[in-house]
Amino acid sequence: MLEKLLNSAVVDTDDQGLRQFIYEHPKVLAQFTADNCPICALVAPGFQRLAGDKAYDGILFIRLDSDENPVAKHLMAQRAAPFFVSYCQGRMLECDTQVTDAAVLAQLDRLRAHQPQPA
Repeated sequence: MLEKLLNSAVVDTDDQGLRQFIYEHPKVLAQFTADNCPICALVAPGFQRLAGDKAYDGILFIRLDSDENPVAKHLMAQRAAPFFVSYCQGRMLECDTQVTDAAVLAQLDRLRAHQPQPA
């Protein structure tokens, strides 16, 4: 799994990986997508660019296909794709449908600015 992290700015994972990553990494931005979602395809390149931006080195970017993951599918049943969730120290900070690169960037900047609680 570590090799996968080193070779890609965005890590494709499943529900089990999501649970693991949000506890292993201080800050995580997760994108929940669906194959039949044209907006997901539109925001994917921007998400990939942000993941490679040095300004966000302390944040792990992950992507889950809601059609292949039961927990993601459950979340997506209540929301529209693409759905983004910010996590800090294993806790969900924010979750919302984002349909523009600017909206994703705004959520990401709020995550970056969030100060983790001392251990």
